[in-house]
Amino acid sequence: MPHTESTTAPSAPEPFAGPAAEWDAAVADLGGTFCHLWGWGEVFGSVFGHSTHRWVIRNGDGAVRALLQAVLMRSPLFGRNLVSMPFLNYGGALGETGARESLTRAAVDFGRESGVRLVEIRDRVPVETGLPVSRDKVTVILPLPDDPEVLWMDGLKGKVRSQVRRPRKAGMTAASGLDRVDDFYEVFARNMRDLGTPVLPRRLFHAIAETFPREAVVSTVESEGKTVAGGFGFLYRGEFELTWASSLREYSREAPNMLLYWTLMEEMIERGASTFNFGRCTPGGGTHRFKLQWGGEDEQLHWTRWAPGGQGAPPSADGGLYQTAISLWQRLPLPVANRLGPLISRGLPTW
Repeated sequence: MPHTESTTAPSAPEPFAGPAAEWDAAVADLGGTFCHLWGWGEVFGSVFGHSTHRWVIRNGDGAVRALLQAVLMRSPLFGRNLVSMPFLNYGGALGETGARESLTRAAVDFGRESGVRLVEIRDRVPVETGLPVSRDKVTVILPLPDDPEVLWMDGLKGKVRSQVRRPRKAGMTAASGLDRVDDFYEVFARNMRDLGTPVLPRRLFHAIAETFPREAVVSTVESEGKTVAGGFGFLYRGEFELTWASSLREYSREAPNMLLYWTLMEEMIERGASTFNFGRCTPGGGTHRFKLQWGGEDEQLHWTRWAPGGQGAPPSADGGLYQTAISLWQRLPLPVANRLGPLISRGLPTW
């Protein structure tokens, strides 16, 4: 049944303890994303030991008309941070404008009372709270037609089609399945080390695949039996987001990442998706240009931030110390980086 507005006045934000089915039904009713689903609390709790806190606003009849969940991250290195949602691109409050503002303020109040160093609420649409908002990230959105042939011939430039053909000519093949988590992770972990970024733990991706078997999509590209590219994304309510994607640098001439993205587009069209979301990136960077070449358009992200003292911002990635840390991490042997990375990344508030 479609959602209709209630004539009863909404209540103030209140904690929500369950059941999970009511939460997920409200997420769908309010137009949420996969990032808003209940299961993320179970994933982050089991893998990292982080606690998830949820608030709702109900109408007088008890129906949920707005909601927000946030994860309280605890780390010896980075202290306590409240993020909605960590490691993901979205997760901000759902509902009407005023209700979303109230929920965001409730999360900030909770963070202040909990002694956090940072509250970060990641939204796809702005929320007017008077707090600092970061607009440093965008995502790229591509509408999908009903037929992949239409996208191939009318949506892609000749140069892009040529780049998709290149890995096929080199004998590379692509396929999807939740049994490919480990294959994806081998490429992902190596790429994160090369980028100078601590990798997320392998068991996180297994937990995600187990918790979201209907939404999670894992795809890989192989060359002579070796995985050379991989992606991990989510299909929810007609939108597919490729949240994590990597390829091996030594195969860049064959462009396996182009085959990865194209075959996922084909698959998503066949599965009835109407939107391909390329995931977040920094405007003007190489990753941004790669995503734009497919014909999509930018969607601005709005991340509301609060910190004690009003700074409202995490450490800058442009700082000299940060760049030194990246350079040092890139020099680590891969087994060492894979062992240390999950210990660090679990508490990074801006991952």
